Amino acid sequence: MDGTLLDSIRAWHAAESQVTAAAGIVLSKEERDELNTLTLVEAGAWFHEKFGVLGDGDEVSRSIMEYMLAFYRSGAKANPGAVEFVRACHEAGAPMCVLSSSPKAFIRAGIPSAGLGEFFPDDHFMISAEDRGLTKRAPETFDYVCSLLGTAPEDTWLFDDSWYALATAHDVGLKCAGIYSLDGCGTHEELARYCDVVADSFAELDPKGFLS
Repeated sequence: MDGTLLDSIRAWHAAESQVTAAAGIVLSKEERDELNTLTLVEAGAWFHEKFGVLGDGDEVSRSIMEYMLAFYRSGAKANPGAVEFVRACHEAGAPMCVLSSSPKAFIRAGIPSAGLGEFFPDDHFMISAEDRGLTKRAPETFDYVCSLLGTAPEDTWLFDDSWYALATAHDVGLKCAGIYSLDGCGTHEELARYCDVVADSFAELDPKGFLS
């Protein structure tokens, strides 16, 4: 969802900056790269355990959650071409779901705000890896996605901006399309290691090429 369907990565960085500024922390590139792979709960624990931010990890997570929920409810916008691409897949009858590391509350708020709600009317097809006790680093996450969609891995496409999610899905046997957002999520070169296709936005992709 974030950085792929939604233009939300900078909002996440703004939320993290509030935490680091309040604690007087400046993150290194390596620390930002590590943080990018974590779920919200993991990020809260990471900030508290590594830097002693706030009273505990849950308090850090709540701070970020309040900021991001406000963003998703009022400021979430789709990335270029995302609505049109998803609409074409929906009209073709392709089974689809939204998979995010974020809590489901973020998905429920962000997808409709970005004009994508009509394509995912069933809450069952909005998957929060975090709420299921999984991450996009776990092969089991993509096994679950294929089971939910009723598709074989080799007939299933993952669209994502994070190299680590694409690497895991690639190892499971999914076809992968990298949607570049920021170098911190995955450079073009990093995405290309695991992807059949790499693009800067959905606007560059022809849905027909993914529906055969």
